[in-house]
Amino acid sequence: MLPQPTVFVVVDPNDERHVALERALTIAGLRNPQPRLLIFVAVDGQAVDTRAINDHLFRDEHWFRETIREPVATAGLECEIQVCWSSDWQGAIIQESRRCNAEMVYLPVHAKTSRRFTFAESKWQVLKGAHCPVVLIRPGAKDRRKVVLATVNYQAKTARQRQLNRQVSERARYIAGCYEAELHLVNAYLDSMLYPDRGALAKLAAKTGVPANRIHVRRGYTSDVVAGVAEEIDADVVVMGTLNQYGATGTLLRGNTAERVIGALDVDVMVCNEFTTTDSEGAVAPSEEPAEADS
Repeated sequence: MLPQPTVFVVVDPNDERHVALERALTIAGLRNPQPRLLIFVAVDGQAVDTRAINDHLFRDEHWFRETIREPVATAGLECEIQVCWSSDWQGAIIQESRRCNAEMVYLPVHAKTSRRFTFAESKWQVLKGAHCPVVLIRPGAKDRRKVVLATVNYQAKTARQRQLNRQVSERARYIAGCYEAELHLVNAYLDSMLYPDRGALAKLAAKTGVPANRIHVRRGYTSDVVAGVAEEIDADVVVMGTLNQYGATGTLLRGNTAERVIGALDVDVMVCNEFTTTDSEGAVAPSEEPAEADS
C-alpha cells in the first residue's frame, strides 16, 4: 500500500475566500490514496494590513470550525491545523512544509488587479526556497487535473539547468500519473538554429512516453508560447522550474522568465526549484529529459 502523502495548504485568515483549501478539497478526492492535509494558518505581513483595525485578523473557534474542519470532514479527508504567528511568513512555510515532508505546497494567489501580474516578494521567496513543488492556486482556475503541461528546454546547457530539467519532467509525469491525466510537453525557442531535429524529438518521446503529437515545439517568447499551448490543449495545471540566482548583495533574484510565464497564465502553476526533493513515488531518476529553467 502506498504511503499517504501530505499536501501543505496555506490559509491566510485575512482572505474572504480560501482558494488553496477549496482546490485541495476538490482534487484530493481524485487521487488514490487520498492525501492528508496540513492546513497552515498564517498572515502574510508583507501583503496584509496587520493593524488591529483590520477585523479580518480576528478569527474565533466558529471560523475554524466553519471554514476548515467542517469542509474537510464533508470531503472525507484527514487534516491537521497549524496556526503560525511568526513575522517570517515565508520562512515558516518553507520550514514547516519540509518538517512534515510535504509532497507539495498549495499557495493561494489573488486575482489580477491590473494587466501586469504582480507577485509579492514573500511569495516569491517561498517559490525559491521550498523543498517541494509549490502550486500557485488561481481564483477561477479549473479544479480538475485532466491535462498536465510541462515546460521544457531543449537548449539547457549547465548542470544546474539539466538537474532542474529532470526534476520538472519527473514531477510532471508523477502528477499526470496520480490523476490519470494527459501529459504534454512544450518548448519555446527564438533562434531557428536551436530547433531540435526529428531524432531528438523521437528520443524524447521514447524516454518520456509522451506521444510526439503531445510535444509542442514553437518559436516565440516562452511566456507567449506556454500560455498559447496551455489554452489550446485546455491545460489544468502547468509545471515549470526556476533556478535560485543571487545578486551582488546576496539577495535572491526573481526569475524573469518564470515571472513572465506565471503572469501569462490563468491556470494553476506548479513551480519546482533546484532545492525540490521528492519521495520514492515521485523520485527524480537520472535522465536527459528537459524542462524549463528561468533566465
